[in-house]
Amino acid sequence: MNINYDLTVIGSGPGGYVAAIRASQLGMKVAVVERDLLGGICLNWGCIPTKALLKSAQILEYAKHAADYGISCEAQADFEKIILRSRNISATMSTGIEYLLKKNNVDIIKGLASFISANTVEISNNGEKREISSPHIIIATGARSRSLANIPVDGEKIIGYRQALALAKQPKSMLIIGSGAIGCELAYFYNSIGTQVTLVEFLPAIVPNEDDDISAQLSRSFRKNGIRIMTDSLVENIDTDSDACKITVKTKKGIETIEAETVLSAAGITPNIEDLNLDKTGVELEKGKIKTDMFYRTNIEGVYAIGDVIATPALAHVASAEAITCVEKIAGIDVKPINYRNIPACIYTSPEIASAGLTEKQAVAEGYQIKTGKFPFTASGKATATGKRDGFIKLVFNAANDNLIGAHCIGYNVTEIIAGIVTAINLGVKGHDIIKSVHPHPTISEAIMEAAAAAYGESVNI
Repeated sequence: MNINYDLTVIGSGPGGYVAAIRASQLGMKVAVVERDLLGGICLNWGCIPTKALLKSAQILEYAKHAADYGISCEAQADFEKIILRSRNISATMSTGIEYLLKKNNVDIIKGLASFISANTVEISNNGEKREISSPHIIIATGARSRSLANIPVDGEKIIGYRQALALAKQPKSMLIIGSGAIGCELAYFYNSIGTQVTLVEFLPAIVPNEDDDISAQLSRSFRKNGIRIMTDSLVENIDTDSDACKITVKTKKGIETIEAETVLSAAGITPNIEDLNLDKTGVELEKGKIKTDMFYRTNIEGVYAIGDVIATPALAHVASAEAITCVEKIAGIDVKPINYRNIPACIYTSPEIASAGLTEKQAVAEGYQIKTGKFPFTASGKATATGKRDGFIKLVFNAANDNLIGAHCIGYNVTEIIAGIVTAINLGVKGHDIIKSVHPHPTISEAIMEAAAAAYGESVNI
């Protein structure tokens, strides 16, 4: 049986479900095809369950330091209950997505979708097959952990991030390969609950996409908390024959062998496109990802792609923004392309990281004359009262016109203030616009004003 829709969305993550709901709001008849849990990786095995784990780690951290706040308290981690809470939160959110899709009259079709032609997909589910035809099909199938050729994930001793979020038993020691957001967040979580953590990064600094000052601060904070950091290092081999993994690491000083109960491979992601039968459509790939234009149109009319399957930042909020832009363009609305030079990125370690715009190094490389200002949280009344003084706000300005072009924040709760900075960059806000805007005291956000004032030699607090 062939069913016709105006739009079919393959995948129900933050790109897919947002695309489906927005399309329905615009009057289209829409179907979402999902082979697994509604909400995709973000809700089930990424953003949401990770934040639940990190909240447990934060509560434990507060409890362990309760005496610093004048409170007597004893606490220890119950690993099984922490994992269970995280999984329950993901289940709740997934149910919420089902409610939203149904509320917006989106048909939910369970199964694996593969292309028969550019406008027809076959859905396979438990041996049953049916076809769906649509003039518009959006691919939003997301990504999974990349498996390194010399380090195959076995799901037991060598794991990916999905297994790391639902282990049956807390490992006594863990070596993590890769220091991006996933690697660093899980390093913080496992270290906080008592696992001995080693973090291995091939590049010269952890969180290598961040500003150099951010990387240096997170390294200091991690090391202070007992995380071993090995940069300029490469895992060459893992021997899993004994009880503990024996990991051979090539460093600048030579070969080192490390033992760890568990190895977490967090060195990037791979798009989920191999089951789509894209060869039936002629859709063009580039470096293993689907090639699109600025409105997410592939080279084949009626086929679109958003999120982690294309060469844009693999972030949930990026996928959602791409979904809305793509669908509104399909609907004939005059939309502007997304400005990828001003995408907020957050890492929910302790201290947190939040950034947007150009780093200092990027700005200089692009030929900008710049002014930078930094305000340390050691000088912040709110951070001091909170007991979280690690970190700073750093702002980058174009000296030619004083426009804010970059912001790099590390510290307590900074992920909650980056959205305002993104808006400021989009609007072309200048340094003195920030300085002359009255910020509330005491807050973490007033460090933005102080950093701007520091850039112009006007700060009275440092």
